[in-house]
Amino acid sequence: MKFKPANNIQDLQYFGEFGGVNPSISDSSTYTFLSAKTMFDTFEGNADGCYLYSRHSTPSNLYLGEALAAMEGTETANVTASGMGAITPVLLQLCDAGDHIVSSRTIYGGTYAFLKNFTPKLNIQTTFVDITKLDIVEASITQNTKVLYCESVSNPLLEVADIKGLAVLAKKHNLKLVVDNTFSPLSISPIKLGADVVIHSLTKFINGSSDTVGGVVCGTQTFIDELRNVNDGACMLLGSTMDSLRASSVLKNLRTLHIRMKQHSSNGAFLAEKFEQDGIKTVYPGLASHPSHKLFKSMMNEEYGFGGMLTIDVGSLEKANELMELMQHKNLGYLAVSLGFYKTLFSAPGSSTSSEIPEDEQKEMGLTDGLIRFSIGLDNDIERTYEEMKKCMIQIGIL
Repeated sequence: MKFKPANNIQDLQYFGEFGGVNPSISDSSTYTFLSAKTMFDTFEGNADGCYLYSRHSTPSNLYLGEALAAMEGTETANVTASGMGAITPVLLQLCDAGDHIVSSRTIYGGTYAFLKNFTPKLNIQTTFVDITKLDIVEASITQNTKVLYCESVSNPLLEVADIKGLAVLAKKHNLKLVVDNTFSPLSISPIKLGADVVIHSLTKFINGSSDTVGGVVCGTQTFIDELRNVNDGACMLLGSTMDSLRASSVLKNLRTLHIRMKQHSSNGAFLAEKFEQDGIKTVYPGLASHPSHKLFKSMMNEEYGFGGMLTIDVGSLEKANELMELMQHKNLGYLAVSLGFYKTLFSAPGSSTSSEIPEDEQKEMGLTDGLIRFSIGLDNDIERTYEEMKKCMIQIGIL
């Protein structure tokens, strides 16, 4: 049967303490026990359904985790205080000193910096590869490799990972395939394609209102229990805990994700086609010119489209900055990092979200100075938006 992620979210029903249509918020940092024996059992991980301390979990966090697990088709999930607060514990839980990770080279700058600069302090090494070439990925696997890491759609170059192909390699070499699905919630379901763990930055599309930082790890009950373990669980011990009030807020916004993703994708596809027709170098997975267009199409849950992220290359950082400043002045969006907001956001990744990547490596992977990353908003009249953007491009000599 066809996987319907939005249906899985919709079918969850929670009642608040007094019959409210939203679940009650558990605004407590600690929880009482009716017996000392129950407290002991909870610390040992043997008292299912009892709450210990909010760094471990809360009812509000579990409600959100359950909904996100339903969306991704996993047994359960653990929400965290940020996207990086989800990524870092997962990798540290899966790897010990002396272990090795094979990662896509085009990933979020913070993740790249963690793998390149921080984990070597713990004697965990990473090889960065072109994730679109499975032969190169496999050739990079060593006897110490424990994890294959990628993003479904990479930040910022919008490369598409062959998750099915990577899953075959992971199983062949007894590795865990960890996929960051931040750019393509609902559109791609990595677990259904063979991934072991799925991560999101909830800050982006899932929350959608640029007012909250959060993350989630979706996986098996066994793995999530390991992350939460009071003795050696990376989520528990590193303390990247989401606040209950924030969890409640994200859960409310999650209910409209399917509507928003359809509009983000529709608007993204419209602008990408228009920009490409105008002769601007445009990258968008929904364009036939995208090298992985057919691959994305073969993996996607079609009704949610190809997503709201696109890039254009205007030739130089000076032109990129001039265009972004003008578009912001004309109220066409914000010159800001992040993504998934109701307004369009644009930035030059080389000098912002990917600035952790050295310049020579940026050039090698194709991250040029003139690249602008767009997170396309929920504009009702996208044709008007395009016409106004085109006027800006004409004004500064890009068209």
